[in-house]
Amino acid sequence: MGLPGVIFALALTTVATALDNGLMRTPPMGWLAWERYRCDIDCDNDPKNCISEVLFRDMADRLAEDGWRELGYDYINIDDCWSSRKRDEQGRLQPDPKRFPGGIPKLARYVHDRGLKLGIYGDLGTHTCMGYPGTTLDKIDTDAQTFADWGIDMLKLDGCYSNATEQEKGYPLMSKALNATGRPIGYSCSWPAYQGGLPPKVNYTQLGSICNLWRNYGDIQDSWDSVLNIVDWFSNHQDILQPVAGPGRWNDPDMLLIGDFGLSVDQSRSQMALWAIMAAPLFMSNDLRTLNSEARTILQNKGVIAINQDKMGVQGRRILKEKYGIEVYWRPLSNAASALVFFSRRTDMPYRYTTSLGKLNYTAASYQVYDVFSEKLMPGLNDTTDFTISINPSGVVMWYIIPPALLGQSQMGGGEYPNFRRKYRVSQRGGVGLPFSL
Repeated sequence: MGLPGVIFALALTTVATALDNGLMRTPPMGWLAWERYRCDIDCDNDPKNCISEVLFRDMADRLAEDGWRELGYDYINIDDCWSSRKRDEQGRLQPDPKRFPGGIPKLARYVHDRGLKLGIYGDLGTHTCMGYPGTTLDKIDTDAQTFADWGIDMLKLDGCYSNATEQEKGYPLMSKALNATGRPIGYSCSWPAYQGGLPPKVNYTQLGSICNLWRNYGDIQDSWDSVLNIVDWFSNHQDILQPVAGPGRWNDPDMLLIGDFGLSVDQSRSQMALWAIMAAPLFMSNDLRTLNSEARTILQNKGVIAINQDKMGVQGRRILKEKYGIEVYWRPLSNAASALVFFSRRTDMPYRYTTSLGKLNYTAASYQVYDVFSEKLMPGLNDTTDFTISINPSGVVMWYIIPPALLGQSQMGGGEYPNFRRKYRVSQRGGVGLPFSL
Protein backbone atom coordinates (compact mmCIF):
# COMPACT_ATOMS: atom_id res chain seq x y z
CA MET A 1 0.00 0.00 0.00
CA GLY A 2 1.40 3.40 -0.98
CA LEU A 3 1.66 6.28 1.43
CA PRO A 4 -1.74 7.96 0.76
CA GLY A 5 -3.44 4.59 1.15
CA VAL A 6 -1.71 3.99 4.44
CA ILE A 7 -2.77 7.41 5.72
CA PHE A 8 -6.37 6.72 4.69
CA ALA A 9 -6.32 3.30 6.36
CA LEU A 10 -4.93 4.74 9.58
CA ALA A 11 -7.47 7.52 9.54
CA LEU A 12 -10.28 5.01 9.24
CA THR A 13 -9.04 3.19 12.33
CA THR A 14 -9.46 6.28 14.51
CA VAL A 15 -13.21 6.81 14.39
CA ALA A 16 -14.16 5.41 17.79
CA THR A 17 -16.44 7.56 19.89
CA ALA A 18 -14.50 10.08 21.97
CA LEU A 19 -15.45 11.58 25.31
CA ASP A 20 -17.89 14.35 24.48
CA ASN A 21 -16.38 17.18 26.53
CA GLY A 22 -14.63 18.93 23.65
CA LEU A 23 -11.27 18.87 25.44
CA MET A 24 -7.76 17.78 24.48
CA ARG A 25 -8.33 17.58 20.74
CA THR A 26 -4.55 17.50 20.53
CA PRO A 27 -2.38 15.80 23.17
CA PRO A 28 -2.30 17.90 26.36
CA MET A 29 0.96 19.61 27.29
CA GLY A 30 2.29 21.01 30.53
CA TRP A 31 4.09 20.17 33.72
CA LEU A 32 3.41 17.42 36.24
CA ALA A 33 5.02 17.09 39.67
CA TRP A 34 5.36 13.37 40.27
CA GLU A 35 8.51 12.03 38.61
CA ARG A 36 10.75 14.87 39.78
CA TYR A 37 9.24 15.65 43.21
CA ARG A 38 7.38 12.47 44.22
CA CYS A 39 5.99 12.78 47.76
CA ASP A 40 8.43 15.30 49.25
CA ILE A 41 6.36 16.87 52.04
CA ASP A 42 9.29 18.09 54.18
CA CYS A 43 8.65 21.79 53.76
CA ASP A 44 10.59 22.63 56.93
CA ASN A 45 13.86 21.38 55.47
CA ASP A 46 13.15 21.52 51.73
CA PRO A 47 10.78 24.45 51.24
CA LYS A 48 11.51 25.02 47.53
CA ASN A 49 10.96 21.41 46.46
CA CYS A 50 8.25 20.06 48.74
CA ILE A 51 4.71 19.47 47.48
CA SER A 52 3.20 22.84 48.33
CA GLU A 53 1.54 25.84 46.76
CA VAL A 54 4.98 27.47 46.52
CA LEU A 55 6.20 24.80 44.10
CA PHE A 56 3.15 25.05 41.86
CA ARG A 57 3.20 28.85 41.83
CA ASP A 58 6.88 28.76 40.90
CA MET A 59 6.23 26.38 38.01
CA ALA A 60 3.25 28.43 36.85
CA ASP A 61 5.47 31.51 36.76
CA ARG A 62 8.03 29.67 34.68
CA LEU A 63 5.46 28.38 32.17
CA ALA A 64 4.01 31.87 31.82
CA GLU A 65 7.26 33.84 31.69
CA ASP A 66 9.76 31.58 29.91
CA GLY A 67 7.95 30.92 26.65
CA TRP A 68 6.38 27.58 27.51
CA ARG A 69 2.73 28.67 27.49
CA GLU A 70 2.97 30.06 23.96
CA LEU A 71 4.27 26.70 22.76
CA GLY A 72 1.28 24.86 24.25
CA TYR A 73 2.56 23.86 27.69
CA ASP A 74 -0.42 25.16 29.63
CA TYR A 75 -1.22 22.61 32.36
CA ILE A 76 0.23 22.74 35.88
CA ASN A 77 -0.62 19.36 37.39
CA ILE A 78 -0.57 18.45 41.09
CA ASP A 79 0.05 14.76 41.78
CA ASP A 80 -0.22 12.67 44.97
CA CYS A 81 0.44 13.95 48.52
CA TRP A 82 -1.34 17.31 48.22
CA SER A 83 -4.24 16.57 50.54
CA SER A 84 -4.83 16.48 54.26
CA ARG A 85 -4.88 13.04 55.84
CA LYS A 86 -8.58 13.51 56.61
CA ARG A 87 -11.61 14.83 54.79
CA ASP A 88 -13.38 17.88 56.18
CA GLU A 89 -16.55 17.83 58.29
CA GLN A 90 -18.71 17.74 55.16
CA GLY A 91 -16.83 14.71 53.83
CA ARG A 92 -14.91 16.65 51.19
CA LEU A 93 -11.26 16.36 50.27
CA GLN A 94 -9.14 19.21 51.56
CA PRO A 95 -5.53 20.28 50.96
CA ASP A 96 -2.88 20.02 53.64
CA PRO A 97 -3.35 23.32 55.53
CA LYS A 98 0.35 23.86 56.21
CA ARG A 99 1.54 23.24 52.65
CA PHE A 100 -1.47 24.83 50.88
CA PRO A 101 -2.52 27.57 53.32
CA GLY A 102 -4.34 29.51 50.59
CA GLY A 103 -6.36 26.48 49.52
CA ILE A 104 -6.72 25.02 46.04
CA PRO A 105 -9.18 27.69 44.76
CA LYS A 106 -6.62 30.43 45.39
CA LEU A 107 -3.92 28.40 43.62
CA ALA A 108 -6.30 27.81 40.70
CA ARG A 109 -6.90 31.56 40.38
CA TYR A 110 -3.13 32.16 40.42
CA VAL A 111 -2.68 29.62 37.63
CA HIS A 112 -5.64 30.90 35.61
CA ASP A 113 -4.46 34.50 35.90
CA ARG A 114 -1.34 33.42 34.01
CA GLY A 115 -3.30 31.87 31.17
CA LEU A 116 -2.72 28.35 32.43
CA LYS A 117 -4.80 25.40 33.65
CA LEU A 118 -4.62 23.49 36.92
CA GLY A 119 -4.74 19.72 37.17
CA ILE A 120 -5.14 17.66 40.33
CA TYR A 121 -4.72 14.04 41.41
CA GLY A 122 -7.19 11.58 42.88
CA ASP A 123 -7.35 7.84 43.39
CA LEU A 124 -10.25 5.47 42.84
CA GLY A 125 -9.76 3.52 46.06
CA THR A 126 -9.74 3.75 49.81
CA HIS A 127 -6.39 5.57 49.70
CA THR A 128 -4.10 7.17 47.16
CA CYS A 129 -0.91 5.30 46.31
CA MET A 130 0.92 7.24 49.04
CA GLY A 131 -1.78 6.72 51.66
CA TYR A 132 -3.88 9.88 51.44
CA PRO A 133 -7.71 9.80 51.27
CA GLY A 134 -8.98 8.12 48.14
CA THR A 135 -12.23 8.45 46.22
CA THR A 136 -14.42 5.46 47.04
CA LEU A 137 -17.52 4.84 44.91
CA ASP A 138 -19.77 6.70 47.33
CA LYS A 139 -17.52 9.81 47.15
CA ILE A 140 -17.30 10.16 43.38
CA ASP A 141 -20.02 12.80 43.00
CA THR A 142 -18.77 14.75 46.01
CA ASP A 143 -15.18 14.83 44.79
CA ALA A 144 -16.10 15.70 41.21
CA GLN A 145 -18.14 18.66 42.44
CA THR A 146 -15.38 19.71 44.83
CA PHE A 147 -12.85 19.78 41.99
CA ALA A 148 -15.23 21.79 39.83
CA ASP A 149 -15.92 24.25 42.65
CA TRP A 150 -12.19 24.73 43.09
CA GLY A 151 -11.67 25.60 39.42
CA ILE A 152 -9.80 22.43 38.47
CA ASP A 153 -9.21 21.83 34.74
CA MET A 154 -7.93 18.25 34.72
CA LEU A 155 -8.19 15.19 36.95
CA LYS A 156 -5.73 12.33 36.99
CA LEU A 157 -7.50 9.40 38.66
CA ASP A 158 -5.16 6.68 39.89
CA GLY A 159 -6.14 3.12 40.90
CA CYS A 160 -4.28 2.12 44.05
CA TYR A 161 -6.20 0.36 46.82
CA SER A 162 -9.07 -0.62 44.54
CA ASN A 163 -9.99 -3.78 42.67
CA ALA A 164 -11.12 -4.61 39.14
CA THR A 165 -14.81 -4.51 40.03
CA GLU A 166 -14.54 -1.09 41.67
CA GLN A 167 -12.54 0.24 38.74
CA GLU A 168 -15.10 -1.06 36.24
CA LYS A 169 -17.79 0.89 38.07
CA GLY A 170 -15.81 3.89 39.26
CA TYR A 171 -13.97 5.16 36.19
CA PRO A 172 -17.15 5.55 34.09
CA LEU A 173 -19.00 7.02 37.09
CA MET A 174 -16.31 9.68 37.57
CA SER A 175 -16.51 10.60 33.89
CA LYS A 176 -20.26 11.07 34.24
CA ALA A 177 -19.84 13.03 37.49
CA LEU A 178 -17.24 15.38 36.02
CA ASN A 179 -19.47 16.13 33.03
CA ALA A 180 -22.43 16.69 35.36
CA THR A 181 -20.61 19.53 37.14
CA GLY A 182 -20.88 21.65 34.01
CA ARG A 183 -17.18 22.56 34.21
CA PRO A 184 -14.92 21.29 31.42
CA ILE A 185 -12.44 19.00 33.21
CA GLY A 186 -10.01 16.83 31.26
CA TYR A 187 -10.01 13.27 32.53
CA SER A 188 -6.90 11.09 32.77
CA CYS A 189 -7.62 7.47 33.67
CA SER A 190 -5.06 5.05 35.08
CA TRP A 191 -7.51 2.17 34.68
CA PRO A 192 -5.76 0.23 31.86
CA ALA A 193 -2.40 0.32 33.67
CA TYR A 194 -3.97 -1.64 36.54
CA GLN A 195 -5.45 -4.22 34.19
CA GLY A 196 -2.37 -5.02 32.12
CA GLY A 197 -3.03 -2.50 29.38
CA LEU A 198 -4.41 -4.95 26.81
CA PRO A 199 -7.70 -6.57 25.77
CA PRO A 200 -9.72 -8.46 26.81
CA LYS A 201 -9.27 -6.93 30.26
CA VAL A 202 -9.06 -3.43 28.77
CA ASN A 203 -11.86 -2.15 26.54
CA TYR A 204 -10.35 0.74 24.60
CA THR A 205 -13.61 1.59 22.85
CA GLN A 206 -15.16 2.20 26.26
CA LEU A 207 -12.09 4.13 27.46
CA GLY A 208 -12.28 6.45 24.47
CA SER A 209 -15.88 7.26 25.38
CA ILE A 210 -15.17 8.17 29.01
CA CYS A 211 -11.54 9.39 29.23
CA ASN A 212 -9.43 11.99 27.42
CA LEU A 213 -6.21 10.10 28.08
CA TRP A 214 -5.16 6.98 29.90
CA ARG A 215 -2.09 5.43 31.38
CA ASN A 216 -1.54 2.05 29.72
CA TYR A 217 1.67 0.98 31.44
CA GLY A 218 3.66 1.37 34.66
CA ASP A 219 5.23 4.57 35.99
CA ILE A 220 8.23 5.97 34.16
CA GLN A 221 11.47 6.20 36.16
CA ASP A 222 14.38 8.57 35.61
CA SER A 223 16.43 6.15 33.52
CA TRP A 224 17.04 5.23 29.90
CA ASP A 225 16.07 1.61 30.63
CA SER A 226 12.65 2.82 31.76
CA VAL A 227 12.16 4.81 28.54
CA LEU A 228 13.18 1.80 26.45
CA ASN A 229 10.80 -0.50 28.34
CA ILE A 230 7.92 1.85 27.63
CA VAL A 231 8.84 2.31 23.95
CA ASP A 232 9.15 -1.47 23.56
CA TRP A 233 5.77 -2.14 25.14
CA PHE A 234 3.98 0.47 23.04
CA SER A 235 5.72 -0.65 19.84
CA ASN A 236 5.15 -4.35 20.45
CA HIS A 237 1.43 -3.72 20.99
CA GLN A 238 0.98 -0.91 18.44
CA ASP A 239 -1.57 -2.82 16.38
CA ILE A 240 -3.88 -2.65 19.40
CA LEU A 241 -2.91 0.77 20.76
CA GLN A 242 -2.42 2.87 17.62
CA PRO A 243 -5.99 2.68 16.29
CA VAL A 244 -7.63 3.74 19.58
CA ALA A 245 -5.88 7.12 19.84
CA GLY A 246 -7.21 10.28 18.26
CA PRO A 247 -8.52 13.78 19.01
CA GLY A 248 -9.81 13.82 22.57
CA ARG A 249 -8.50 10.36 23.48
CA TRP A 250 -4.81 9.59 23.87
CA ASN A 251 -2.53 6.77 24.95
CA ASP A 252 -0.25 8.11 27.70
CA PRO A 253 3.26 6.60 28.01
CA ASP A 254 3.88 8.91 31.01
CA MET A 255 6.02 11.95 31.73
CA LEU A 256 8.98 13.51 29.94
CA LEU A 257 12.23 13.07 31.88
CA ILE A 258 14.12 15.72 29.93
CA GLY A 259 16.05 18.03 32.24
CA ASP A 260 16.28 15.56 35.11
CA PHE A 261 19.21 13.25 35.89
CA GLY A 262 18.84 9.96 34.04
CA LEU A 263 19.06 10.81 30.33
CA SER A 264 21.88 12.05 28.12
CA VAL A 265 21.21 14.79 25.57
CA ASP A 266 20.78 12.23 22.79
CA GLN A 267 18.46 10.13 24.93
CA SER A 268 16.45 13.24 25.75
CA ARG A 269 16.01 14.00 22.04
CA SER A 270 14.96 10.38 21.55
CA GLN A 271 12.27 10.51 24.21
CA MET A 272 10.93 13.81 22.84
CA ALA A 273 10.86 12.51 19.26
CA LEU A 274 9.29 9.16 20.09
CA TRP A 275 6.62 10.75 22.31
CA ALA A 276 5.79 13.12 19.44
CA ILE A 277 5.50 10.25 16.97
CA MET A 278 3.23 8.39 19.43
CA ALA A 279 0.93 11.45 19.75
CA ALA A 280 1.61 11.25 23.49
CA PRO A 281 0.72 13.88 26.09
CA LEU A 282 3.78 16.05 26.77
CA PHE A 283 3.93 16.53 30.53
CA MET A 284 7.36 17.59 31.71
CA SER A 285 8.41 16.57 35.20
CA ASN A 286 11.51 18.60 35.95
CA ASP A 287 12.65 21.77 37.69
CA LEU A 288 11.82 24.58 35.29
CA ARG A 289 13.60 27.03 37.59
CA THR A 290 17.02 25.46 36.98
CA LEU A 291 16.56 23.81 33.58
CA ASN A 292 19.72 23.78 31.50
CA SER A 293 19.82 25.23 28.00
CA GLU A 294 20.14 21.86 26.22
CA ALA A 295 17.01 20.48 27.89
CA ARG A 296 15.12 23.71 27.21
CA THR A 297 16.10 23.62 23.54
CA ILE A 298 14.79 20.06 23.17
CA LEU A 299 11.54 20.69 25.03
CA GLN A 300 10.87 23.95 23.19
CA ASN A 301 11.64 22.63 19.70
CA LYS A 302 8.77 23.94 17.61
CA GLY A 303 9.06 21.23 14.98
CA VAL A 304 8.72 18.37 17.46
CA ILE A 305 5.82 20.12 19.18
CA ALA A 306 4.03 20.73 15.88
CA ILE A 307 4.34 17.05 14.96
CA ASN A 308 3.03 16.03 18.38
CA GLN A 309 0.15 18.53 18.13
CA ASP A 310 -0.89 17.67 14.58
CA LYS A 311 -4.65 18.16 14.39
CA MET A 312 -5.33 14.99 12.43
CA GLY A 313 -4.38 13.17 15.62
CA VAL A 314 -3.25 9.87 14.13
CA GLN A 315 -0.75 8.08 16.36
CA GLY A 316 2.40 6.95 14.58
CA ARG A 317 3.99 3.54 14.62
CA ARG A 318 7.25 1.65 14.22
CA ILE A 319 7.59 0.57 10.59
CA LEU A 320 11.05 -1.05 10.65
CA LYS A 321 13.14 -2.87 13.23
CA GLU A 322 16.54 -3.64 11.76
CA LYS A 323 18.60 -6.47 13.24
CA TYR A 324 21.57 -4.15 13.76
CA GLY A 325 19.74 -1.90 16.22
CA ILE A 326 18.14 0.78 14.03
CA GLU A 327 14.38 1.37 14.15
CA VAL A 328 12.23 3.62 11.96
CA TYR A 329 9.02 5.25 13.15
CA TRP A 330 6.48 7.02 10.95
CA ARG A 331 3.50 9.24 11.59
CA PRO A 332 1.04 10.66 9.02
CA LEU A 333 0.28 14.35 9.47
CA SER A 334 -2.20 16.88 8.15
CA ASN A 335 -1.99 18.05 4.52
CA ALA A 336 -0.37 14.76 3.45
CA ALA A 337 2.82 15.61 5.33
CA SER A 338 4.49 13.05 7.56
CA ALA A 339 7.21 12.57 10.17
CA LEU A 340 9.99 10.02 10.32
CA VAL A 341 12.18 9.10 13.28
CA PHE A 342 15.35 7.07 12.78
CA PHE A 343 16.23 5.68 16.22
CA SER A 344 19.43 3.91 17.24
CA ARG A 345 19.46 1.38 20.06
CA ARG A 346 23.19 0.95 19.60
CA THR A 347 25.61 1.89 22.36
CA ASP A 348 28.93 1.75 20.48
CA MET A 349 29.26 4.62 18.02
CA PRO A 350 27.27 6.69 15.50
CA TYR A 351 25.72 4.42 12.89
CA ARG A 352 25.49 5.37 9.22
CA TYR A 353 22.10 4.18 8.03
CA THR A 354 21.27 4.05 4.31
CA THR A 355 17.78 3.76 2.87
CA SER A 356 15.36 5.65 0.60
CA LEU A 357 11.88 7.07 0.97
CA GLY A 358 10.65 4.45 -1.50
CA LYS A 359 11.96 1.67 0.73
CA LEU A 360 10.01 3.30 3.58
CA ASN A 361 6.77 2.97 1.56
CA TYR A 362 6.58 6.53 0.23
CA THR A 363 4.89 6.88 -3.15
CA ALA A 364 6.78 7.90 -6.27
CA ALA A 365 7.41 11.65 -6.04
CA SER A 366 9.90 14.25 -4.95
CA TYR A 367 9.81 15.51 -1.36
CA GLN A 368 11.36 18.24 0.71
CA VAL A 369 12.83 17.29 4.10
CA TYR A 370 13.16 19.42 7.21
CA ASP A 371 15.55 18.07 9.85
CA VAL A 372 13.77 18.81 13.11
CA PHE A 373 16.68 18.85 15.55
CA SER A 374 19.25 20.54 13.32
CA GLU A 375 16.43 22.92 12.26
CA LYS A 376 17.56 22.87 8.63
CA LEU A 377 15.74 22.48 5.34
CA MET A 378 17.57 19.76 3.43
CA PRO A 379 18.00 19.16 -0.30
CA GLY A 380 15.02 17.60 -2.04
CA LEU A 381 14.68 13.82 -2.15
CA ASN A 382 13.20 11.65 -4.85
CA ASP A 383 11.57 8.48 -3.56
CA THR A 384 14.19 6.37 -5.36
CA THR A 385 17.23 8.29 -4.13
CA ASP A 386 19.26 6.55 -1.45
CA PHE A 387 20.34 8.72 1.46
CA THR A 388 22.64 8.07 4.40
CA ILE A 389 22.19 9.56 7.86
CA SER A 390 24.37 9.29 10.94
CA ILE A 391 22.48 8.36 14.12
CA ASN A 392 24.19 8.74 17.49
CA PRO A 393 24.07 5.88 20.02
CA SER A 394 20.65 5.93 21.75
CA GLY A 395 19.88 8.95 19.58
CA VAL A 396 17.51 9.94 16.80
CA VAL A 397 17.29 11.77 13.53
CA MET A 398 13.81 13.26 13.09
CA TRP A 399 12.45 14.47 9.75
CA TYR A 400 9.36 16.42 8.76
CA ILE A 401 8.52 15.30 5.21
CA ILE A 402 6.93 17.95 3.00
CA PRO A 403 4.85 16.35 0.22
CA PRO A 404 4.74 17.42 -3.44
CA ALA A 405 1.27 18.94 -2.97
CA LEU A 406 2.69 21.55 -0.59
CA LEU A 407 5.66 22.20 -2.83
CA GLY A 408 3.43 23.18 -5.74
CA GLN A 409 5.34 21.13 -8.31
CA SER A 410 5.83 17.48 -9.16
CA GLN A 411 9.62 17.57 -9.39
CA MET A 412 11.76 19.63 -7.04
CA GLY A 413 15.12 19.35 -8.72
CA GLY A 414 17.03 22.56 -8.10
CA GLY A 415 14.01 24.85 -8.50
CA GLU A 416 12.83 27.65 -6.27
CA TYR A 417 9.60 25.91 -5.07
CA PRO A 418 7.62 29.18 -5.42
CA ASN A 419 4.36 27.94 -3.94
CA PHE A 420 6.13 26.35 -1.01
CA ARG A 421 8.22 29.44 -0.40
CA ARG A 422 5.16 31.66 -0.49
CA LYS A 423 3.10 29.45 1.82
CA TYR A 424 5.83 28.66 4.35
CA ARG A 425 8.04 31.74 4.02
CA VAL A 426 11.16 29.93 2.89
CA SER A 427 13.90 32.49 2.36
CA GLN A 428 16.39 32.42 -0.51
CA ARG A 429 19.08 31.61 2.06
CA GLY A 430 17.33 28.40 3.09
CA GLY A 431 15.53 29.61 6.22
CA VAL A 432 12.15 28.00 6.76
CA GLY A 433 8.84 28.88 8.38
CA LEU A 434 6.93 25.57 7.91
CA PRO A 435 3.64 24.89 9.72
CA PHE A 436 5.64 25.36 12.94
CA SER A 437 7.01 28.77 12.03
CA LEU A 438 10.53 29.19 13.35
